[in-house]
Amino acid sequence: MRGLFTCGILDVLMENGVTFDVAAGVSAGAAFGCNFKSHQAGRALRYNLKYSSYWRYKSMRSLMLTGDLYGAEFCYHTLPEKLDIFDTEAFAADPLEFYAVATDVDTGKPVYHLLKDGGNEDLEWIRASASMPLASRIVNINGQNLLDGGISDSIPLGFIEKKGCNKNLVILTQPETYTKHQYKQFSLISAALHKYPKLVEGLRERPAMYNAQTAYVKVREAEGSALVLRPDAPLNIPPLEKDPEQINRVYNSGRDLALSKLQEIINFLG
Repeated sequence: MRGLFTCGILDVLMENGVTFDVAAGVSAGAAFGCNFKSHQAGRALRYNLKYSSYWRYKSMRSLMLTGDLYGAEFCYHTLPEKLDIFDTEAFAADPLEFYAVATDVDTGKPVYHLLKDGGNEDLEWIRASASMPLASRIVNINGQNLLDGGISDSIPLGFIEKKGCNKNLVILTQPETYTKHQYKQFSLISAALHKYPKLVEGLRERPAMYNAQTAYVKVREAEGSALVLRPDAPLNIPPLEKDPEQINRVYNSGRDLALSKLQEIINFLG
């Protein structure tokens, strides 16, 4: 739900014609960010407001009955194909190279998948990117077992730089002072995922990886090669938030920041 902050920023960028050559989305950054490539400003906010109270979209009931806190069938098929149509034609036509970042559970390493047409396989990669351990089933795509990309590469700035991009906009959903600590439920996670020791090791090392990445972002920010948009304070919204007021609050905080920084963003990107 912190990804709604990102949605607010991306909608402002779309409304003002800001474009990019390459982008990478991790977890909610992939699930919501794909609307940037399909030019569907407002879509993510719209369906979150409409369906957040529907158990098939997100609920503990969905987790118990399907194995996914965010229902896979509803989120990645019913919703984009029937209820709030995902514009696959616009997605495929846009030249932006959009990568979804997932984690290979057998190796613990990140996998970067270039989304092509917004079709079923792309949606499965987005689902994999956003599938949190214990809150989601492992996603198998062409024999590869995958989970949340944030486990192995939470902030893929280094990946984007290797693509030759030297002016990068980084959107974070935690404030600058945030430091990640080990999961309180790590022993439970470790026991539940014991068949995947590389994944467990990645989860153990994730706080150090994440904190190193935020430090790297700050270095690039100071050097002038990255412009970082982040909230000033914790967004304080839980994963199963249903209150429209809270959903709008987080979305609008992203919009307000993007509007206040719009000219700076345009000047930075040239």
